[in-house]
This record gives sequence, C-alpha cells and structure tokens, in this order.
Amino acid sequence: MYLPWILAEIFQSDPIISYFTAWLGTFFIFYITYSGWLKPLPTDRSVPGQLMRPIFLVQIVFINYMATTSIFYFLNLLGVNGLTQSSFLPNISFSIDNEKLATVAQCQRYYVLGHAAFVTGLMLCMRYPIKQKYKVDNQKLYNILFVTAIICLPLSVLTDSISGLDQFSNQFSSLSFIAGTLALAFAIPLKKVFNTLYCIILYLFNFYHALTSGFKEPIIISVLVLGIFLYPSYKKIVTFTFIPALLLLFLALPTYNKIYRENAWGDQLDADDAYKKALDATLSPDALEDDTTWGFLVYRLSEIDMFSTFVKSTPDYIDYYGLDLVGQAVLAVVPHIFWPSKPSTEDLVMERVYNAGVIHRGANVSAKPAYIVDGYLSGGALGVFLALFIYGAAVQLISQKAEQLFGGYVLGTALIFSGLFQLFWRGLSFEFLLNSIFWSYITMLIIHKVLKAYNVIEPI
Repeated sequence: MYLPWILAEIFQSDPIISYFTAWLGTFFIFYITYSGWLKPLPTDRSVPGQLMRPIFLVQIVFINYMATTSIFYFLNLLGVNGLTQSSFLPNISFSIDNEKLATVAQCQRYYVLGHAAFVTGLMLCMRYPIKQKYKVDNQKLYNILFVTAIICLPLSVLTDSISGLDQFSNQFSSLSFIAGTLALAFAIPLKKVFNTLYCIILYLFNFYHALTSGFKEPIIISVLVLGIFLYPSYKKIVTFTFIPALLLLFLALPTYNKIYRENAWGDQLDADDAYKKALDATLSPDALEDDTTWGFLVYRLSEIDMFSTFVKSTPDYIDYYGLDLVGQAVLAVVPHIFWPSKPSTEDLVMERVYNAGVIHRGANVSAKPAYIVDGYLSGGALGVFLALFIYGAAVQLISQKAEQLFGGYVLGTALIFSGLFQLFWRGLSFEFLLNSIFWSYITMLIIHKVLKAYNVIEPI
C-alpha cells in the first residue's frame, strides 16, 4: 500500500514522473482496498447496502477531494488552460515553473502517503459484523426516519435562534436532511404516496436551501446522498442518471456560484432573484466554456495551491508546530460559556495562514488549512502519517459505535453517523474538526438516551 509513495520519492528528481506516480498511486490504493486484497470487505451487508460506511463514502469523498482533484492544477502548471481540445495543444510561449512543479509533486507525495495512512488506520479498526447491544424493529424503520426528519427541522430553526447553539443547529439540519432523504428512498419502493410527497417536498426545500447557500458542497451532497440511498433499489437508474448529474454539477457549479455570490452577497438582489439569475447564466450554451469553470477546477476544487505555499514556508522559514496545533484543538472544544475569555478559534487558525503568507493580514478572506496540511505543519511526513492514521481510525470507530448504539447500519451509520459527522467527508483544520466531532459525539449519545427512553431502540 505504501509502494506508490516509495516510488514517487525515488523519482522525486523528475517532478512530472513523481507527481503522476503519486497521483496514480491513489487509484492503486482504491483498487487494493475494494478488491479485498488488504482485508475482505464487510460481508454482513451487500456492497450497495453499506455504501455509507467509512470504507466507501468517507474514503471516496475525502480522499478524492484531497488527492485526485489536484490533476487540473498540475496540468495548468504544464500549460493546459481550459477544457477545450485546443487548450491541450502545446504552447511554445509558455514557460514551466520547475520549482513550483517540484513543490506540487512533493505535496502529491504527501497526499498518497496520507491516503495509505488513512486506509491503514481504518482497516486496523474495521470489525464487522458488529456485536449489537441494542435492537430496532425493522418494520418501524421508515416511521422512525420520517418522524426524525419532521422533528429535527424545527429543532434546527430553534437552536439557530439561540446564541451559542449554531453548531447544534447545523447538526439538526443535517439530521433532518439525511433522515428525509433516507425516508424518501424507503417510501418510493413502498409506494406510500403521502409520505413520498412529503419527503419530496422536504428534499426540494433542502435542495433549494443548498442552492441559495452560496456554497457548492451542500448542492453536491444533496444529489450524492439521494443517489446512494436509492442505489440498492434502483441500480441502473441511479448509475445512468446520478453519475452524469454529478459530473455536470462539477462543471456547472462554478458559474452558478460565481453569479449567485456576485448578486446575493453583494446586496444587489435578494436570494430568490439571485438564484434565478445564476440559474439562467448556468443554463446558457456558453456556460461550460467560461473561464470560471477552469479556474474553479484549478484553484478551488483542489487545495494543493495553498498546501504548496505551506510546504515552501515550513520548515525553511517557520519551524514545525509539533503538538501546538493539537493543544489548540483541545482548547477549542471548551465552550465559551465556561471560558468567557477563550481566544477566537478562527483567529488561532488564521495565524498560521498569515505566517505562511497564504494571504495577508487584513484581507477579507478565510483560508483555513486542510486537515492534511495541519498534519504536515505538525511534523512533516511523520505528521501526515500520524494525522491521517488517526483520522482513518476515528472515522471507523465512531461509525461502528453508532451502529452498536442504534441497532445496526440504517439508524447507526446511514442516519446518525452520516448526519452528525459529515465533516469527516471533507476534513478541516485540527481546531474546527475536533470541536465539531467532539460535540457531535455528545449529541449522538444524547439521541441514543432519548430513543432508548421512548423504546425506539431496546437492549438485546
């Protein structure tokens, strides 16, 4: 599993070969993971019936976002400047920045090392089938999901209106979306007309909310999750509709988001009008040829540009942080109510961004480092390995705990884990990630107690 990283290190004198060795190495790790060569895949459920488990969804989303999306940035360094055929033709006037090329290749080697470490941690902790401590009546699963979707939505609105509870608002909002989407996937095969219509309305409400958020991730997640939940019952339909839909979203969202933000965030139009204007611009014939799409693929889809800036500054100009970032992450968990003078987590995180020269102080931009970047800043290659190993282990252990507490995969992983721990799908800086995961875990335990009190789940 570590062979791609070793080979990429051997070829580091040639950045192009080294980069592609590391980049293709990620697909090699995917292959040996899903072929069962490293460890047999769980057999307690069919593969379509366990896609929300970490070995599938978290690995595919988190690793692909981290390690494979850099290809556009690298091609851009080689002179490719668009998605059209002419963009790939040699440009004799283009000069390659060899130093930048070498730094990006180095970052890609850290990515493939991180992927290997993530899978190592995950595989070592993977234990299926899980010894259940609680059971849930499978005949009542749909009703539980339906009621959860209804209850969590007003809870999200309520907690959002109370100062200091925004994090719980996000949790309830996510739970409502996941429960509603899962209930929709259950209701369609059961042909429950009223429930199906309600779930469709709830899904469309959440999708519209995602469209007017100004961010691309909620939109992609809305489509991705529905496709995953429907896949076990409608494999061919999902394969031939949702996969092309996701690819189109990746190409169309840059234009949509750009137009929407310019109008909604610039206070020129309200959310509805900004949404309509952005949608019209996105559906125009020239949308996919816009430079915005290529700029998104190069600079926003991947965070390797920011990573390379950190690599150039640490350790040459700024020493490794050691355990400092871990210490800050632990302090970030403490609520302001218990520590009124607690330093701003945002300020703590942005300090290392300013120090590295990623952006200048006073800039009205937030540029939080990715999880793997914090691993690197803590201790180079060893920091990357340890950080991603812990990440893989934590993802797997929490998912398994959820299945144990909530009577199996559907309530445990598909609903609770996916609803409360979505940050695992992308990862963030140490401080924000640990804070979110800690309080999501507390929420999970509280929900378990409530469901147990109402006999929704029962001890075995």
